[in-house]
Amino acid sequence: MRSLIDRIVPDLPAPDSTLLEEARLASGQQAAHGSLVERVPALNAIEQRPPAHPLPWPGSIRIAAFNAQRLKDRRATRRLMEQAGAQVTLFSEVDLGMARSGNTHNIRDLLAGSGEGYLYGVEFVELDLGGADEIAQCAGHSNSRGLHGNAIVTGLALERSCLIPLEENGLWFPGIDGLQRRIGGRMALAARVAQAPRPLWIVSTHLESKTDSADRQAQIRALLRALDEIAPNEACVIGGDFNTKALPRGEAERHLLLDAPERTEPLFADLRDAGFAWQHANLPLPTQTPGPTNKHEPPFGKLDWLVVRGLEALYPQVIHAVDEQGRAVSDHEMIAVDLRFT
Repeated sequence: MRSLIDRIVPDLPAPDSTLLEEARLASGQQAAHGSLVERVPALNAIEQRPPAHPLPWPGSIRIAAFNAQRLKDRRATRRLMEQAGAQVTLFSEVDLGMARSGNTHNIRDLLAGSGEGYLYGVEFVELDLGGADEIAQCAGHSNSRGLHGNAIVTGLALERSCLIPLEENGLWFPGIDGLQRRIGGRMALAARVAQAPRPLWIVSTHLESKTDSADRQAQIRALLRALDEIAPNEACVIGGDFNTKALPRGEAERHLLLDAPERTEPLFADLRDAGFAWQHANLPLPTQTPGPTNKHEPPFGKLDWLVVRGLEALYPQVIHAVDEQGRAVSDHEMIAVDLRFT
């Protein structure tokens, strides 16, 4: 597994076009993936912009997590953040310089004029324009940077930021059914809240969607090993899209989502052993939706989670991810919870 990445830059560079073409030609050769990862600077650094005027420690914080499905609709996402009332928002599936979302710096555009800061880490460098529908929509266009990843947004000052690689198998390098060829792998972003009265770590992650519960457990174990190194037994919240697709989806079984999720998703047993809890930080409700393109059909799963250690969780919420006209913003709902030190 690659080491933790703690190099901070103000702006992640676009991957070299020659290297990308080399990667496209080699995408059928899994052995080439590891060396390509090492040669892409954007996969080996974190982009950070501190808040303009860091907020003082508020005593308790409200934290939200959202798989923004490319973060195409920044205005509607900003409205969701305001609905949640969150001082910290954890994002996954955030594009930077992708034709499918306007070739813009989506997280920076989201925060324009707000004074908030952010961390952004690259999960994948996209070798193509995206899925089949996105390839059709963006025909004739190209990606300006082709980056896709996770982010943390907050007005609080953060310190000791790092990117934690969770796997390195190159699953997406040849694409899934030949589509969405990518360099990179699943990862987490972690940082400590600078003004908190005791050490408090915030982690944004996104687990793999195309494998199984055993693979997701392996990724959580990689994350927990890293936390043992940088934040042993310290207060921590992990949030994001865990892709817990093996969990029951029937209404009659919803109590099992919080009471016994480890029966079908063993990663929860590892989280419990590491001191994390989820019962009071989540609602036993689905967070998957059809999305803007009716991508998913019912019954919908609970894929998104907030898990906490050394913190009291209060008032969990699921925020319906629609814009002012009721149109879907993502194929996930936003989730949020209040946290305070125990």
